[in-house]
Amino acid sequence: MKRRFYSGRDVDRAHGIDDLREMARGRLPNFCFEYIEGGSDDEATLRRNRDVFDEIAFVPRTLVNVARRSTSSELFGKRIEAPFMIGPTGYSGMMFREGDVKMASAAAAAGVPFVLSNVSTVALEEVVRRAGGRIWMQVYLYRSRDAVAKLAARAQAAGVEALVVTTDSAVFGKREWDLRNYARPLQLTLRNKLDVLCHPRWMANVLWPSGMPRFANLGDLLPPGQNSVKGATVTLGRQLDPSLSWDDIAWLRGLWPGKLLVKGVMCAPDAQKAVQAGLDGIVLSNHGGRQLDGAVSAMDVLPEVVRQVDGRLAVMLDGGFRRGSDILKAMALGADAVLVGRATTWGLAAAGQPGVERALHILKTEIDRTLGLLGCCSVAGLDGSYLRWVGHGRMLSGQEGAAPSMRGRD
Repeated sequence: MKRRFYSGRDVDRAHGIDDLREMARGRLPNFCFEYIEGGSDDEATLRRNRDVFDEIAFVPRTLVNVARRSTSSELFGKRIEAPFMIGPTGYSGMMFREGDVKMASAAAAAGVPFVLSNVSTVALEEVVRRAGGRIWMQVYLYRSRDAVAKLAARAQAAGVEALVVTTDSAVFGKREWDLRNYARPLQLTLRNKLDVLCHPRWMANVLWPSGMPRFANLGDLLPPGQNSVKGATVTLGRQLDPSLSWDDIAWLRGLWPGKLLVKGVMCAPDAQKAVQAGLDGIVLSNHGGRQLDGAVSAMDVLPEVVRQVDGRLAVMLDGGFRRGSDILKAMALGADAVLVGRATTWGLAAAGQPGVERALHILKTEIDRTLGLLGCCSVAGLDGSYLRWVGHGRMLSGQEGAAPSMRGRD
């Protein structure tokens, strides 16, 4: 019998993230699934984000008492129940009604932070009020700095813990497989229109009774009445600023009193600039393989970046994480936390909040099981000596893999 991932509707039968992916494929129309799935150009970066984990092998210990294990970690001086969080994923309201609230609520229940996307379809104040937990906010530095300042003021008033500035999208990558679903901008092909009609569950959940969801946190950027997900996309693209520089980060640092992170750093020299800018953290990210094709993965540069910053700010990363074991490989290399994107978005698309909760449960239990099999009782006990970079012919020393980090610091 041919192997198949589970693709039904019972979320409890999803044993891995790939099961949730198949469930999402069945529930979503093709154009929505492709939006989550695809990368830019030839998708070399997208593939690299996954392939890198096959190059890093574990070196387990034996005869270690692992009867008492802990998956928890610390981030900015506060406990998190697992060393990851839900990263910013746009258009969640197109995957499930009020998807942003459902993602945030699942994260709060699991004891991990949630990063609200700049292009969310629920107001940030509503997400904070209804979900609770540790809410961070993603921002883009649009041409209208006044709009950014107003969004930061709203976030501060709502109690948002951190701003995460995405900096790798001053120029849009070309996502060809996504574009092939459209006959012209914002107009689906006939085949895709017919495919939408074949997904009545999605239509009833997302489109009924008010039609396309609307962006809720971009009012100052969009013309009156032009805030629907469909109508606002072109306008937002024109608002992206290709002149963005570190001076703009300094401007935002001057007006935002909370934790401030830059997402999109991919080399040690830029990490050093982040230290000099007084940032609290960075997120190593190639935008999930959706921007520059042919780029290295965040895991490729993690060890050298950790050495460069030497514990002066938190180092986080995203890109291709599908297993708890992937997350532990990053932690052993010195990361402070991992951001997951597609994994929890597939959960949302598969079954709403229960699907996100299932994705988080899968990752947490995989982390616990992997720790036990490694002969290590805690995330904090990991270092590079538990890893071998296959093909490089070298052992990652404990010193290299566990350079000073922000874990446990304020």
